[in-house]
Amino acid sequence: MRRVLFTLSVAVASLMGQDLPSTLPEVRYHLTARPWKPLAIPREAYLNVIEGICRFSIRHQNEQGAIIDPFLKREHQYSTPYFALAAGVLLDAGRASDLKPAAIRAMEHATRSFSGGSEAIPDEHGEFFIPALTGALDLFRKHVSETVWNQWRERLRVPVARIARGGVNNWRTYAMKGEWMRALAGLADRDQARAYVAAQWRESQRNRILPDKWNLYWDHSSDPESHAVEAVGRGNLLALVQAGYDGPYAGEIRHAVERGSLSSLLLQDPTGQCPMNGRTDDHVFNDALYQLAFEVMAERSREQGNQRLASQYRRAAMLGFQSIGRWLRGDGEWAGSFYITKNRFPPEDRTGYQPASNYGNYNGAVMMHLGEAWLARRSNIAEAPAPAEIGGYAITMSDAFGSAFANAGGTMMAANLRGDTLGRYDTFWTPLGVVRFSRPGWDSRLGPSDGGRDWTSRRGVSFAPEWSEQDRWVRLSELPELYRGKFDVQFAHPLLVRCRIEYRPLDFSRRPWFQHEFVITPDGVLTTLKRMNGSQPFALTVPLLENDGAPLETKVSQPVLSTRYPGAPDRQNFLLLGDAVGVDATEPAIRSSYGWLRPVRVEASDVFVYPETAGDPEPALVRGSFRRMENGFVSILGRVEDDLYIGRTAAGGAGRSLDLNGDGKPELEFDASCGFIAQIEAGRITAIETDRAVTGRIAGRPMRFRAHRPLRL
Repeated sequence: MRRVLFTLSVAVASLMGQDLPSTLPEVRYHLTARPWKPLAIPREAYLNVIEGICRFSIRHQNEQGAIIDPFLKREHQYSTPYFALAAGVLLDAGRASDLKPAAIRAMEHATRSFSGGSEAIPDEHGEFFIPALTGALDLFRKHVSETVWNQWRERLRVPVARIARGGVNNWRTYAMKGEWMRALAGLADRDQARAYVAAQWRESQRNRILPDKWNLYWDHSSDPESHAVEAVGRGNLLALVQAGYDGPYAGEIRHAVERGSLSSLLLQDPTGQCPMNGRTDDHVFNDALYQLAFEVMAERSREQGNQRLASQYRRAAMLGFQSIGRWLRGDGEWAGSFYITKNRFPPEDRTGYQPASNYGNYNGAVMMHLGEAWLARRSNIAEAPAPAEIGGYAITMSDAFGSAFANAGGTMMAANLRGDTLGRYDTFWTPLGVVRFSRPGWDSRLGPSDGGRDWTSRRGVSFAPEWSEQDRWVRLSELPELYRGKFDVQFAHPLLVRCRIEYRPLDFSRRPWFQHEFVITPDGVLTTLKRMNGSQPFALTVPLLENDGAPLETKVSQPVLSTRYPGAPDRQNFLLLGDAVGVDATEPAIRSSYGWLRPVRVEASDVFVYPETAGDPEPALVRGSFRRMENGFVSILGRVEDDLYIGRTAAGGAGRSLDLNGDGKPELEFDASCGFIAQIEAGRITAIETDRAVTGRIAGRPMRFRAHRPLRL
């Protein structure tokens, strides 16, 4: 039996493509494929959002100071101390002085609960109380009497063993972070705090982040691991490092969290969403966690003298902040609060929720982490394009996460190479297949909308193959127990990525296996699906988001499938290429954390995924102009020729020359083959960046280029 299991594990590792790539990709290019400008979000904007949630929260505060969940009708988890810290940030910044009485009542109630130990804390969430209350303490010092402040301090001296009684997953990192904060505040013995952190690292936390190939945090609360919850454990350990922890293993912890945070820069989608899937997928507070970690890393990178990386982190933090803004509510009694998951269904429907997902605690998480982000953001750091806006990489995560990401010019594709077979809380969190396409300045909730799989019916949906089996169509997303994906890359450049996913059955049976090929450009993604064995009919599942609490505008017809939010400029289009394409949209919709997804069966080998926004050509025009060539393809959006891409605002790839208008006369020539990007405006080259030192000519004019030093013309 052991030999059979070993053989299967080796086979799975081989299918997953674990060694791609062997080192963390480095995005060295500076130029972007699309026009780029700073977001210039002021630090004060964080306070505006915090104040809105605080004002919502006080409408649900009882006389004792506890924040009462509007649906549970009781104090839940850490809502009160999180409100206290957020309100303390406002007061410390000279804002919202009328909130001071409510803030003091919350602090009084939360510290009193803390003094009673774990049993006196709502839902025994003491680990979360430690850093929140310790962080809030100094913020209130000038707002209460010395007697009250010292009383709070005494209450916060309860030994950690009486407070931290939860699991050893990310909960334990809250206790580690909080205990070191207490030591710095003089509320705990510093040597004992060092020893406590070291023991927790050694006994439970080291093996959750060091074994991962990219030092992402394993929460072990869903399988595959959760990209959403990953940011919690890593973020708390990063906060521990940022607070100057100097005990045993300090260097080991620092290296792991800094490398993991650098890895996460490649996973954030270009609109600021954190990666998909795993437990607590598509919760709004996840993006705030990414924002917080990026703010901390921006300051750390600046202090370490890496200005460019600091600028990238600051930009990524702003993208995360911008992402959560779309879920801010302005409707009546809910004004100032946030939806919990990324949809607009009534909260009582609990769409995409886990048991812990409630209105009070997760709005608390948003305001508390925004407060921490406010405190972390101390320096004026100029923005630079984030890696997700530049692209030029393709990367697989460890088998624990089982995901892959590819990005060209900001157009990102994200896929799950294995799916959730066990579920957690009556939910399959991770569907097998491609689940997200995104691009800068576009709404990345639109198709494939992170996919989904229904717990009761076991029906699933993702952008992946389906096939006829015993007179029934079967979707790959419904068979995660039987299939895995292997991700391969043929070419990766900031303007062009060629890659493929091979889906094979784990039991080496005669079941069908497929190759799904992708050519990713700044304009969209050409996908080609091939069945590699047998002759039975097969098709592609195209998920269309049709309702997220309100109907979207969807079009299901041959040769264009599309969906958009009413009145919004962004539209996701699936252009069906070729003739005699079959389309079937009769299968029932499946509800995901985003909303209802219609699985559309498309009997077409070639599909061009075209994320459209204001000013872009109509999808029918793009589809009508699309033409495959032996060495690439061409449309009114641009063309791909071998390892070169030529588009409306950028061109480049790998080669020695570039012919922008296709007249056979290159506008740009180099003395040696190189990787390069040329930005274009009105048909004219305005900037060039090469990956090595070369000489060249632009329209006959001699030029000299240095590696990754953009030359603006």
